Amino acid sequence: MTPAFSRVWDKSLAKSTDWLKELAAALGWDDPHLALQALRSVLHALRDRLPPDEAADLASQLPSLIKGVYFDGWDPSATPVKYRTAEEFLAVVRRPFHAGPLVSETERVTRAVFTLLARHVTAGEIGDVRGSLPAELAELWPAGSGRA
Repeated sequence: MTPAFSRVWDKSLAKSTDWLKELAAALGWDDPHLALQALRSVLHALRDRLPPDEAADLASQLPSLIKGVYFDGWDPSATPVKYRTAEEFLAVVRRPFHAGPLVSETERVTRAVFTLLARHVTAGEIGDVRGSLPAELAELWPAGSGRA
């Protein structure tokens, strides 16, 4: 691989790693694998709740490697799934897990992922995402979220 191509991947890996470190720090975790599981589960639940066009718009602002995690296994023809309450959404987030903080602290984990997104995604896009969700789900996001 030429150095120019290597730099592209190195930059994407570094940015994705920074996001995972930021999430792990926010949650007080030292396990990057657990942080990735949390990010993946929340992103998949969110992606599947959004209309396909909005899911794709959000993805456009994710680092390339996290975008791959986000789209992994996606079937846009099966979306949006109409979770109407926060508890339904949180149940989807915790579904792949049987124990640990992703089960016992699902709401805290979800809020941490939403805060991470709000720090790195434009305010306009976060507004569009929140506007696509029922009020009870939109309340899981930090107030006034999204970068300028």
